[in-house]
Amino acid sequence: MKGNIIDKIGLPNISKLPFWDVNFDTIDFDKDKTFVIAKVMNYGGLSDFKGAIAYYGKEIIKKEIVKATDLSKESLSFVCFYFDLKKENFVCYNRRQLMPQLWNF
Repeated sequence: MKGNIIDKIGLPNISKLPFWDVNFDTIDFDKDKTFVIAKVMNYGGLSDFKGAIAYYGKEIIKKEIVKATDLSKESLSFVCFYFDLKKENFVCYNRRQLMPQLWNF
């Protein structure tokens, strides 16, 4: 392991930083790809983003990221721009639209 980056054979080159709230060693990167991709988009840096693309490929990320239930507004905007997607296709965007804000200052 180099610093904070995992470089074991078969694992993506993604730091532990986006996974601050879970046990990184128990993540199944193939089974939990929607979760992993959403975490990288929300909390990862550029090297994590590149690592995710290298591991999953753009098409799989494009297919999985729309299923994410929690993306920040900034992450959603970036993903829409980078992958040429519409925000209306995202679960997190549609779910957010259904929840009225009572105290929006």
